[in-house]
Amino acid sequence: MALHVIVGAGPVGTATANLLAERGEQVRVVTRRGTGPEHPAVERVAADAADANRLTELTKGAAALYNCANPAYHRWATDWPPLAAALLTAAERSGAVLATVGNLYGYGPVDAPMTEATPLAATGVKGRVRNRMWADALDAHRAGRARVTEVRGSDYIGLGGNSLPMMVLPKVLAGQRVFLPVDWDAPHTWTYVPDVARTLVTAATDPRAWGRAWHVPSAPPVPMRGLAELTAERAGVAAPRLARMPYPVLWLGGLADPFVREMRETAHQFAAPFVMDSSAATTTFGIEATPLDRVVDEMVSGLRAPAPAAR
Repeated sequence: MALHVIVGAGPVGTATANLLAERGEQVRVVTRRGTGPEHPAVERVAADAADANRLTELTKGAAALYNCANPAYHRWATDWPPLAAALLTAAERSGAVLATVGNLYGYGPVDAPMTEATPLAATGVKGRVRNRMWADALDAHRAGRARVTEVRGSDYIGLGGNSLPMMVLPKVLAGQRVFLPVDWDAPHTWTYVPDVARTLVTAATDPRAWGRAWHVPSAPPVPMRGLAELTAERAGVAAPRLARMPYPVLWLGGLADPFVREMRETAHQFAAPFVMDSSAATTTFGIEATPLDRVVDEMVSGLRAPAPAAR
């Protein structure tokens, strides 16, 4: 039984903690407020992960350190650099493998399916922040100071969080009109959160994964319209009513809402085909993506379940 330290208790951090706990590993989840899944094998610690000394202390003796953190969308340029530096420092000092949850922002706008070899050509703030983090980690790995890896997924699908499917599918189930700034018919890759956790743990514990990035095995691309229609079909509800929000409306919305303002940088991901090739991880590690219809069935059941009673 090895110690695994996870920074962040969002959907991916929680899924990773549960996966490791169910495998019989010792798990320590670090968040500012000491939150995390309730499980006998999960220790929840309240700490500032940007404090390199404190994080090093918490990571001492760990096999792996998982970066599942996610600062507020509009604060990436401010909050990520010190947090990423502390995570890398803790990995260097403790000897734990640093396994980071990344995304596809670093590639910038693309006109072909993305592979791990696609140039990291982002010009936006968030993409450049992620690319700097990865470059620093790779430098430490190549210098022999740390062992690092990164797993990158496309837009998440699954219960929880504020992903696009979670903005759309509850309204589809309720028979409500959905009005968003997306091309409803552009092929799009969706990454299932538990598949992220499985890939992350594999990358952290398999030396073949170290020193490079991997795409999370994901189901074949499906347009947002197809995902909404599949949900309606599986749930037995009326066909979805979908409308595209003009970009100027998104731009104006960003004047008052910092989260909406940050969406301007990534609007290209939903305005044209956005396809991720994840065959490398499947070929190397044998990880298969969870079928999309199974994911949709899980989401329908979860969204229809009664809310838990207040304690």
